[in-house]
Amino acid sequence: QVQLVESGGGLVQAGGSLRLSCAASGLTFSMYAMSWFRQAPGKEREFVAAINQSGGNTGYADSVKGRFTISRDNAKNTVYLQMNSLKPEDTAVYYCAATRTRLTIPRLPRNYDYWGQGTQVTASS
Repeated sequence: QVQLVESGGGLVQAGGSLRLSCAASGLTFSMYAMSWFRQAPGKEREFVAAINQSGGNTGYADSVKGRFTISRDNAKNTVYLQMNSLKPEDTAVYYCAATRTRLTIPRLPRNYDYWGQGTQVTASS
């Protein structure tokens, strides 16, 4: 079955960096656009970043643009999220998600086929 497994979360001081990884199995990874979402307590899940099947097209939420970078390695079936200059408001559970769409990468959770279990990121002030 399809599995998406996130890792790399943790506790970091504001201004610090973390790199999240999401390892995929059970699917043809190169056929899926990949995204990162996050969900803070009491809030809805929100889009963070996306990358298309080849890695040639990326998109970011305004709140993370210039600080976060999404990338992928199709040979390793893995997508990454490099997070720099972390702020307390970045604190959330971060999820990776996969979608087969080859059009504009969707930013709504309902358009995704598979999800990971999430990894906690905490940026302390």
